[in-house]
Amino acid sequence: MYSRILVAVDGSETSRRAFHAALDLAKSNGAVLQAFYAVENSPMYFDAPGYDPSILRNSLIAQGKELDAELLQLMRDAGVQGAVATGEASSLEDVSVLVLKAAAAFNADLLVMGTHGRRGFQRLILGSVAERCVRQAKVPVLLVPSAVGDEQPSPEKASAA
Repeated sequence: MYSRILVAVDGSETSRRAFHAALDLAKSNGAVLQAFYAVENSPMYFDAPGYDPSILRNSLIAQGKELDAELLQLMRDAGVQGAVATGEASSLEDVSVLVLKAAAAFNADLLVMGTHGRRGFQRLILGSVAERCVRQAKVPVLLVPSAVGDEQPSPEKASAA
């Protein structure tokens, strides 16, 4: 059904769940998987003397390299062909734009993303990369909620409580 799957990752538990869902899909479909890590380099203006924004940027790049190695190993272990790509957000191209461009460049036929499920004021203020991608994507998008995999009590356990 799918032959080229792009999954957006950021190192969070939610994006790891999305990665594992994409990995399972790639394995069952014989698809090529590409993980995409975006360095969010939003402008931060601090009046604090000695503040160096490159420290945060360099830390995010290092985190991305560690994540790349881990994800590539998981792909190899699962027998899934794939790679990891990275991009860096700017004031002109936010993370959602980068993810969509990466999906187009990879010629993905499915985009997989984790979503934190923010609602109300939090969503209004923080926005949602996943929501912006869903609205603008030209391919199907599979959203994996942060709660996926959380253990639900079985009916027997629920009635015993």
